[in-house]
Amino acid sequence: MPIDNEQQAIAAIEAWRVEPLRAQLRYLREARDSLELSAMYYDQKGNDLGAARVSRCLALLQTRQNELSTQK
Repeated sequence: MPIDNEQQAIAAIEAWRVEPLRAQLRYLREARDSLELSAMYYDQKGNDLGAARVSRCLALLQTRQNELSTQK
């Protein structure tokens, strides 16, 4: 599931909630890896709006990952 904005990040997190813990963590890691590459691209191109949007998405994913880490 591609994540390009905050609404898609929230939708992805909600869709993944029904999955087992390990699967959720894997999905979060893969999404974060992809978004980190996007952030590097936006930074390289000087696209501040894109970089800020990706940062907000990463923050949402990190928050969810932290929630799951406390459930282990």
